[in-house]
Amino acid sequence: MIKFCVRLVQRWLPEPFIFAILLTFVAALLAMPICRQTPLEVVEHWGGGVWNLLAFAMQMALVLVCGSTLAAAPSVKRGINALARLPKTPAAAIALVTVVSALACWLNWGFGLIVGVIFAKAIARQLPGVDYRLLIASAYSGFVVWHAGLSGSIPLTMATPGEALAQATGGALTAPVPVGRTILDPHNLVMVLLVIVGITVANTLMHPKRDAVTVDPSLLDEGGAEPVAMTGTPTPAQRLENSPVLSWLVGGLLVAYLAVRLGWRHGQFDLGAVIMIFLALGLLLHRTPVAYVRAFGKAASGASGIILQFPFYAGIMGIITGVGASGICMGTVLADACIGVSTPVTYPLLTFLCAAVLNLFVPSGGGHWAIQAPIMFTAGASLGVDPGLTGTAIAWGDAWTNLIQPFWALPALAIARLSAKDIMGYCLVDLLVSGVVIAAGLVVWAM
Repeated sequence: MIKFCVRLVQRWLPEPFIFAILLTFVAALLAMPICRQTPLEVVEHWGGGVWNLLAFAMQMALVLVCGSTLAAAPSVKRGINALARLPKTPAAAIALVTVVSALACWLNWGFGLIVGVIFAKAIARQLPGVDYRLLIASAYSGFVVWHAGLSGSIPLTMATPGEALAQATGGALTAPVPVGRTILDPHNLVMVLLVIVGITVANTLMHPKRDAVTVDPSLLDEGGAEPVAMTGTPTPAQRLENSPVLSWLVGGLLVAYLAVRLGWRHGQFDLGAVIMIFLALGLLLHRTPVAYVRAFGKAASGASGIILQFPFYAGIMGIITGVGASGICMGTVLADACIGVSTPVTYPLLTFLCAAVLNLFVPSGGGHWAIQAPIMFTAGASLGVDPGLTGTAIAWGDAWTNLIQPFWALPALAIARLSAKDIMGYCLVDLLVSGVVIAAGLVVWAM
């Protein structure tokens, strides 16, 4: 089974950019007959959506580059390397990486996505014989629990009071749904625990009994920038470049802002906060501005995939959400098909599957909310399904198929210097294991 999945993906999964192009044309070809849209309407929807993810793409690029730059700081490297020496066998390494990544992603998806793969890469340097591809796949597999965690965008949106909630859900939700009925509901917490256990066991069992093929040492390059010693009498400009005072001032400013925002103002710990933490710690731990600039520049090359591909996925979202003269969009068609065959018990499961399919074309929690919230919450209310369960089902569906969607793997792959086909075969096995747990959990919750 494992060999079949790995070979299947390696044979048929193209480079992520090609995958994005193919999805673009699949979405376009489906939109015309299903939504009765003309080719011109589809092209307009695609072109109108291309630039809608620019701000988010910049955030993703920064979380990758700032996270990698922080990991390249000498003190951080020493700490990570010390932890990487804990596992003594390949199986223990795979299990530890999976658990650390999953817990970090549950706390915050941006933090976990970067920390997991950096930790995995450090272990690969310390432990000969561990399968590097499986190690990185294990780090990425923990991402499956992010939308059931503390940074889940849909549960947090549901818990935010205001008129926007009622407008987004077509009037189905007029009062916020507390996180105690979504993220912190005992059913959801048990599902998270069982998913983590399931993928940890699956990843551990997938490691070959014999030693894995030796990894190319160039893939494990730590990516730090070598310090450049000053010769002769330093100029005023060189003194500024190598002054730790400037790093302390900027780092302190960032820390002060975060304290005000997250403490006194009770702001949300979102992706922007993660980037600020990475940036502040990186500046402080690299000690001088010029050291940080050199490390940042070396890490920036890994963001090329994000910069290239995110506009194409934004265009796909434009096609899926675009409404032509017919008044129909593809997201609505998919949601209506799910509703048409639902009962109160099967509705959460079918909602989860609907979101999972939609996620292949619209890999964004915000995109799911915009498409499904007006339809799914209204239908769920008519069936008597708790809105917390409906929202959680959408969130799990959005996260589940990320295991086979290269979109979110791009930052991890950039750090690991691997291609999608290197890890997606293992992730396909994790998809099947976690899917059984999530489906069973939603059915039990609905009963």
